[in-house]
Amino acid sequence: MGLVLGGALVMHEVRASGHGLHAAARGDSAACRRVVDGYPSGLAGLERADAGVPGAAVWGDGAVTARCGLEPPAATTDVCVNVDDVDWVWRPRAHDGRKVLVTYGRDPAVEIEISDRVTAVDDVLVELSGAVRPLAPHARCIGEDDVPTTG
Repeated sequence: MGLVLGGALVMHEVRASGHGLHAAARGDSAACRRVVDGYPSGLAGLERADAGVPGAAVWGDGAVTARCGLEPPAATTDVCVNVDDVDWVWRPRAHDGRKVLVTYGRDPAVEIEISDRVTAVDDVLVELSGAVRPLAPHARCIGEDDVPTTG
């Protein structure tokens, strides 16, 4: 696992219907259309359903969701993991138990939410990393050993 340094994630969203998802500001971009084309039809044993939102996909009854088109996260100290050459930043979300991850260093960013009902989180990350890999990285997470210390 690694960390990245700095600020906060800024998300610009537009309300839309479909499994409680909100369309990201650039969800209908050409880059996101390519990402959506790469989303798998099945994920962690769940079938893909129509999200009704540009740049988004849903598996199961919302057990896993993905949204493309977000502003990339700024540098952050949140935990970051690399899965098949795609960096994902973990975002805390305590109120409903869902795991939230956002791609780091790719523009536009992709956010995924995984219900606590899904036990194959690693499989989800591997599959969705393949879908977002075509978005060229412009920054990488840094390892814990590379984090500057004071004192």
